[in-house]
Amino acid sequence: MNSVRKNMIPKVYGLVLAGGKSSRMGRDKGAIDYHGKSQREYCYELLSMVCDAVFISCRKEQSENIEPQLNKLFDRVENLGPTGGILTAFEYEPAAAWLVVACDLPYLNEQALRVLLDARDAEKVATAYKNPDDNAFPEPLIAIWEPKSRVLLETAVAQGKNCPRKVLINADCKLIAPPTPDVIANINTPDEYQRVVSTWSKS
Repeated sequence: MNSVRKNMIPKVYGLVLAGGKSSRMGRDKGAIDYHGKSQREYCYELLSMVCDAVFISCRKEQSENIEPQLNKLFDRVENLGPTGGILTAFEYEPAAAWLVVACDLPYLNEQALRVLLDARDAEKVATAYKNPDDNAFPEPLIAIWEPKSRVLLETAVAQGKNCPRKVLINADCKLIAPPTPDVIANINTPDEYQRVVSTWSKS
Protein backbone atom coordinates (compact mmCIF):
# COMPACT_ATOMS: atom_id res chain seq x y z
CA MET A 1 0.00 0.00 0.00
CA ASN A 2 2.79 2.43 0.87
CA SER A 3 4.47 1.81 -2.49
CA VAL A 4 1.18 2.48 -4.28
CA ARG A 5 0.71 5.75 -2.39
CA LYS A 6 4.30 6.75 -3.14
CA ASN A 7 3.71 6.18 -6.86
CA MET A 8 0.67 8.47 -6.67
CA ILE A 9 2.69 11.40 -5.34
CA PRO A 10 3.25 13.93 -8.14
CA LYS A 11 6.70 13.99 -9.68
CA VAL A 12 8.76 17.13 -9.15
CA TYR A 13 9.82 19.42 -11.98
CA GLY A 14 12.19 22.34 -11.45
CA LEU A 15 11.58 25.94 -12.49
CA VAL A 16 14.14 28.75 -12.44
CA LEU A 17 12.37 32.11 -12.42
CA ALA A 18 14.48 34.34 -14.65
CA GLY A 19 11.90 36.51 -16.39
CA GLY A 20 12.09 39.57 -14.17
CA LYS A 21 13.25 42.92 -15.49
CA SER A 22 15.84 43.39 -12.71
CA SER A 23 15.10 47.11 -12.49
CA ARG A 24 16.75 47.57 -9.08
CA MET A 25 19.89 45.70 -10.10
CA GLY A 26 20.16 47.58 -13.38
CA ARG A 27 21.12 44.42 -15.29
CA ASP A 28 19.76 40.93 -15.76
CA LYS A 29 20.12 39.15 -12.41
CA GLY A 30 19.99 35.78 -14.13
CA ALA A 31 23.11 36.62 -16.13
CA ILE A 32 25.24 37.57 -13.11
CA ASP A 33 28.21 35.26 -12.54
CA TYR A 34 28.72 34.20 -8.92
CA HIS A 35 29.88 30.63 -9.59
CA GLY A 36 31.79 30.69 -12.87
CA LYS A 37 28.58 30.66 -14.92
CA SER A 38 25.38 32.64 -15.14
CA GLN A 39 23.19 32.45 -12.05
CA ARG A 40 20.28 31.03 -14.06
CA GLU A 41 22.50 28.22 -15.37
CA TYR A 42 23.82 27.57 -11.85
CA CYS A 43 20.27 27.25 -10.48
CA TYR A 44 19.26 25.11 -13.46
CA GLU A 45 22.11 22.68 -12.82
CA LEU A 46 21.25 22.47 -9.10
CA LEU A 47 17.64 21.64 -9.90
CA SER A 48 18.78 19.06 -12.45
CA MET A 49 20.36 17.11 -9.58
CA VAL A 50 17.03 16.64 -7.79
CA CYS A 51 14.17 17.08 -10.30
CA ASP A 52 12.69 14.97 -13.09
CA ALA A 53 12.89 17.87 -15.56
CA VAL A 54 13.99 21.51 -15.35
CA PHE A 55 12.99 24.69 -17.16
CA ILE A 56 13.93 28.35 -17.24
CA SER A 57 10.93 30.66 -16.87
CA CYS A 58 11.52 33.76 -18.98
CA ARG A 59 10.07 36.27 -21.40
CA LYS A 60 10.27 35.42 -25.09
CA GLU A 61 12.41 38.47 -25.84
CA GLN A 62 15.05 37.13 -23.43
CA SER A 63 15.51 33.84 -25.27
CA GLU A 64 18.43 34.84 -27.48
CA ASN A 65 20.44 35.83 -24.40
CA ILE A 66 19.79 32.60 -22.49
CA GLU A 67 22.06 29.60 -22.85
CA PRO A 68 20.66 27.50 -25.73
CA GLN A 69 21.04 24.18 -23.90
CA LEU A 70 18.59 25.21 -21.17
CA ASN A 71 14.93 24.25 -21.56
CA LYS A 72 12.74 27.34 -21.58
CA LEU A 73 9.13 28.13 -20.77
CA PHE A 74 7.99 31.51 -22.06
CA ASP A 75 5.54 33.42 -19.89
CA ARG A 76 2.06 33.01 -21.38
CA VAL A 77 0.70 36.08 -19.61
CA GLU A 78 2.79 39.22 -19.12
CA ASN A 79 2.97 41.51 -16.11
CA LEU A 80 2.11 38.85 -13.53
CA GLY A 81 5.66 38.53 -12.23
CA PRO A 82 6.63 35.21 -10.62
CA THR A 83 2.98 34.15 -10.45
CA GLY A 84 2.82 34.22 -14.24
CA GLY A 85 5.87 31.99 -14.49
CA ILE A 86 4.47 29.45 -12.05
CA LEU A 87 1.10 29.37 -13.83
CA THR A 88 2.85 28.91 -17.18
CA ALA A 89 4.68 25.93 -15.67
CA PHE A 90 1.42 24.38 -14.48
CA GLU A 91 -0.09 24.92 -17.92
CA TYR A 92 2.85 23.00 -19.39
CA GLU A 93 2.63 20.14 -16.86
CA PRO A 94 -0.37 20.36 -14.52
CA ALA A 95 0.24 16.95 -12.96
CA ALA A 96 3.70 17.79 -11.63
CA ALA A 97 4.71 19.58 -8.48
CA TRP A 98 7.05 22.45 -9.28
CA LEU A 99 10.16 23.20 -7.25
CA VAL A 100 10.44 26.90 -7.94
CA VAL A 101 13.59 28.93 -7.30
CA ALA A 102 14.34 32.56 -8.08
CA CYS A 103 17.49 33.24 -10.06
CA ASP A 104 18.74 35.81 -7.53
CA LEU A 105 19.72 33.39 -4.74
CA PRO A 106 23.53 33.17 -4.92
CA TYR A 107 23.84 31.12 -1.72
CA LEU A 108 21.44 28.43 -2.91
CA ASN A 109 23.00 24.96 -2.88
CA GLU A 110 22.08 21.33 -3.43
CA GLN A 111 21.68 20.70 0.29
CA ALA A 112 19.00 23.39 0.58
CA LEU A 113 17.02 21.78 -2.24
CA ARG A 114 17.33 18.29 -0.77
CA VAL A 115 16.26 19.48 2.69
CA LEU A 116 13.15 21.00 1.14
CA LEU A 117 12.39 17.84 -0.85
CA ASP A 118 12.93 15.60 2.17
CA ALA A 119 10.45 17.72 4.12
CA ARG A 120 7.89 17.76 1.30
CA ASP A 121 4.28 17.12 2.21
CA ALA A 122 2.41 16.45 -1.03
CA GLU A 123 -0.91 16.72 0.83
CA LYS A 124 -0.28 20.42 1.42
CA VAL A 125 -0.60 23.23 -1.10
CA ALA A 126 3.15 23.81 -0.90
CA THR A 127 6.27 23.12 1.10
CA ALA A 128 8.38 26.22 1.63
CA TYR A 129 11.10 27.74 3.72
CA LYS A 130 10.01 30.33 6.26
CA ASN A 131 11.93 33.57 6.55
CA PRO A 132 13.20 34.02 10.13
CA ASP A 133 13.72 37.75 9.50
CA ASP A 134 10.25 38.40 8.10
CA ASN A 135 7.69 37.17 10.66
CA ALA A 136 8.37 33.58 9.57
CA PHE A 137 6.43 34.24 6.37
CA PRO A 138 6.83 31.66 3.58
CA GLU A 139 9.42 32.17 0.87
CA PRO A 140 7.41 31.40 -2.28
CA LEU A 141 10.37 31.56 -4.65
CA ILE A 142 12.22 28.67 -3.09
CA ALA A 143 9.32 26.32 -2.58
CA ILE A 144 7.59 23.20 -3.87
CA TRP A 145 4.22 24.12 -5.36
CA GLU A 146 1.90 21.11 -5.52
CA PRO A 147 -0.63 20.74 -8.38
CA LYS A 148 -3.49 21.81 -6.11
CA SER A 149 -1.88 25.25 -5.73
CA ARG A 150 -2.71 26.11 -9.33
CA VAL A 151 -6.35 26.92 -8.66
CA LEU A 152 -5.35 29.18 -5.75
CA LEU A 153 -2.95 31.11 -7.97
CA GLU A 154 -5.57 31.42 -10.71
CA THR A 155 -8.14 32.65 -8.20
CA ALA A 156 -5.71 35.24 -6.84
CA VAL A 157 -4.95 36.52 -10.35
CA ALA A 158 -8.67 36.73 -11.15
CA GLN A 159 -9.02 38.94 -8.07
CA GLY A 160 -6.17 41.18 -9.21
CA LYS A 161 -3.71 39.76 -6.68
CA ASN A 162 -0.37 38.67 -8.12
CA CYS A 163 1.66 38.07 -4.96
CA PRO A 164 2.62 34.39 -4.56
CA ARG A 165 3.64 34.93 -0.93
CA LYS A 166 0.12 36.07 -0.02
CA VAL A 167 -1.26 32.94 -1.68
CA LEU A 168 0.91 30.78 0.56
CA ILE A 169 0.20 32.82 3.69
CA ASN A 170 -3.49 32.10 3.25
CA ALA A 171 -3.07 28.46 2.21
CA ASP A 172 -2.41 25.15 3.94
CA CYS A 173 1.36 24.94 3.57
CA LYS A 174 4.19 23.17 5.29
CA LEU A 175 6.85 25.62 6.42
CA ILE A 176 10.33 24.66 7.55
CA ALA A 177 13.40 26.55 8.70
CA PRO A 178 16.17 26.91 6.11
CA PRO A 179 19.40 24.99 6.86
CA THR A 180 21.17 28.37 6.96
CA PRO A 181 19.57 31.82 6.63
CA ASP A 182 21.68 32.81 3.64
CA VAL A 183 20.22 30.19 1.26
CA ILE A 184 17.02 32.24 1.04
CA ALA A 185 18.80 35.60 0.72
CA ASN A 186 17.98 37.20 -2.60
CA ILE A 187 20.28 39.84 -4.08
CA ASN A 188 18.46 42.70 -5.77
CA THR A 189 20.74 45.75 -5.88
CA PRO A 190 24.32 46.59 -6.91
CA ASP A 191 25.22 47.26 -3.27
CA GLU A 192 23.96 43.83 -2.20
CA TYR A 193 25.87 42.26 -5.09
CA GLN A 194 29.09 43.98 -4.04
CA ARG A 195 28.68 42.76 -0.47
CA VAL A 196 28.36 39.16 -1.67
CA VAL A 197 31.38 39.42 -3.95
CA SER A 198 33.43 41.17 -1.27
CA THR A 199 32.56 38.55 1.35
CA TRP A 200 33.47 35.68 -0.95
CA SER A 201 36.74 37.28 -2.05
CA LYS A 202 37.83 37.40 1.60
CA SER A 203 36.95 33.78 2.34
